[in-house]
Amino acid sequence: MRKLIAFDDDTFDQLKQLGRDRMATVQELADEAFNDVLRKHGIPVDLKDALRKSASLSKAPGNKAPTNRTAKSRHQGNADHDDRSGSVRGRPARRAKEHSS
Repeated sequence: MRKLIAFDDDTFDQLKQLGRDRMATVQELADEAFNDVLRKHGIPVDLKDALRKSASLSKAPGNKAPTNRTAKSRHQGNADHDDRSGSVRGRPARRAKEHSS
C-alpha cells in the first residue's frame, strides 16, 4: 500500500544523507522509524512481536486467564447466535411463559 508523507526540504535532505551514509533508502529509514514508534507505545510490529507479547501477558503473575465468562461475553462471542430472533441456530427461540392471574 502506498501513502504519501510530506517533509520539509531540510528534513528530506537530511534523510537522504542519512540513507547514503547507512546505505539505506528513505523507505527503509521510514520503516525503522515507524517500527520504533509502535514498539515505544507497546504495539506489536509483526506476528512474532504479537505472540511474544501475548505469551508474556499470560505468564505474568496475577494475570490469570478468565475461566468463567459472563452471560454477556458469551453472547458477544457466540457466532451461532442470531441477534434478530434471539435464538441460536438450530434451536427455536425461548418464549417467556405467560402467567395467568
